[in-house]
Amino acid sequence: MLGFILGLLIVGLIAGAVARLLVPGRQNLSIPATIVVGIIGSFVGGLLGSLLFDAEASLQTSGIIGSIIGAIIVLLIWIKVSGSQKSKH
Repeated sequence: MLGFILGLLIVGLIAGAVARLLVPGRQNLSIPATIVVGIIGSFVGGLLGSLLFDAEASLQTSGIIGSIIGAIIVLLIWIKVSGSQKSKH
């Protein structure tokens, strides 16, 4: 169990960091927030993978490529939501 959690944190950090490098513009995210984006991205990638490859859609993690793709999606959504909140004030 500890190995799974540690692996999830490492993959989350890598996926979140790569997503931040690939998405243009500046994102004001801390390291823990980057890890969270990567972890959520891993689950998004797992869901998309199961939908695309005709498997039963379930909450599962994905590999590093799926995690990066999912993290990019999550980061773009985060930018859109946080950008719209800033413009309202």
